[in-house]
Amino acid sequence: MWRYGLGLCVALLVAGCESTHDQMVGRGYPPAYADGFQDGCSSGRQAAGVMVGDFRKNVPRYLHEPQYETGWDDGFRQCKATQDSAEQQQYHQRFWDQRDRDWQQEKDRGAARAWRPD
Repeated sequence: MWRYGLGLCVALLVAGCESTHDQMVGRGYPPAYADGFQDGCSSGRQAAGVMVGDFRKNVPRYLHEPQYETGWDDGFRQCKATQDSAEQQQYHQRFWDQRDRDWQQEKDRGAARAWRPD
């Protein structure tokens, strides 16, 4: 299920300007599922701290339409995980970049000490 969802997210990002809802319906998903996915995805991005998305959940539909509920849950989980992963990757990249700079600086200082005439 996870690989399927990740593939869906990648396909949706690559598709371009067409809305997520339109892409999903075009791929055969029920409109209620696509509505829920779109709302859940926006909510998941917002929950992960992205200011672009806003929390959207049609509670009556969520409680009474299983396809909307499933779509919302899938969209929320996948988009939040994608955003969390991107943020974690950025954090680690900054950490390792700083660590590499510190190591290079220490290496250069050691080389300078080694080559300095006494």
